[in-house]
Amino acid sequence: MTDQNAHEINRVEELSYDLKVSDVMSTDLHTADPEMPLGQVLEILRINRISGVPVIENEELAGILSLEDIVHAMQKGELGAPVSKYMTHEVVTVANYESVVKAIETFTASRLGRLPVVNEDNKLVGMITKGDITRGILIALQRDYQEEEVRRYRASHLFEDIISDRTTLVLRYNIKARDFNHGGNASSNIKRALMRLGGNPQITRRCGIAVYEAEMNLIIHSTNGGILKLEVEPHRITMSTVDDGPGIPDITQALQPGYSTATEQVREMGFGAGMGLVNMKRCVDTLELESTIGKGTKLVMRILVPNETLTGHSHG
Repeated sequence: MTDQNAHEINRVEELSYDLKVSDVMSTDLHTADPEMPLGQVLEILRINRISGVPVIENEELAGILSLEDIVHAMQKGELGAPVSKYMTHEVVTVANYESVVKAIETFTASRLGRLPVVNEDNKLVGMITKGDITRGILIALQRDYQEEEVRRYRASHLFEDIISDRTTLVLRYNIKARDFNHGGNASSNIKRALMRLGGNPQITRRCGIAVYEAEMNLIIHSTNGGILKLEVEPHRITMSTVDDGPGIPDITQALQPGYSTATEQVREMGFGAGMGLVNMKRCVDTLELESTIGKGTKLVMRILVPNETLTGHSHG
């Protein structure tokens, strides 16, 4: 990626952060049990025009059976064999509260065509395919275009009659540690506010991704959560987070791609891949990180705004 296009964020990439897996997954579930004959499952796949089913045993997700698995059984003349003989026992899942971008990363890493979706109690609640993601993004593109046009016009006149030496709009959010169910809510609200202020779409997208990663860092790494703040001025946008611990041992190392101090539990949930700060640096013009072990961390990011970009005015 060149310096020239490093900041370029398209709307589809932006939506992959905004949308949750629960927004695009299929909840019309067809399942099998381990003792069911493969021929019976093949009929389920044919009637419902699907390519795989989760396997449930004692109300728990025990495996997944794909059409490819049944084809292998057919080649051996074993359509009468039980599902348990051909199903995949080690199941890769995604959580319904994760962002779609996490599901995309899981698809890429696993090279699978479908993924079971579980909730916070690890219970099966849906299935997701790459096609579900594509359809969900297309629907969201159509919906947000229609909804935002009028709102953006109204909000873009917010600063019109305000004259001061320095005019700043401040948005402040309290982020709770380990609150994965609400992860991304603050950044979505921030992005929506910028859009309604008449913000340049590219700048709004960059800001949305940067604050999403900053928000998730507070959820994943902070001891007691922290404060996420956005300050909008005519010529720049400042995003910042502050927390009271635990602090970062080595800031230089933390800025390296793939480095993460996330716990194993957090990693199992699909977070903590060590790309958060890298993604932030890609999206902003300046990034400052200060941290003291045992006291906390302060992150400040800035995006420079060209004249007449926000609100169409430059008062102060």
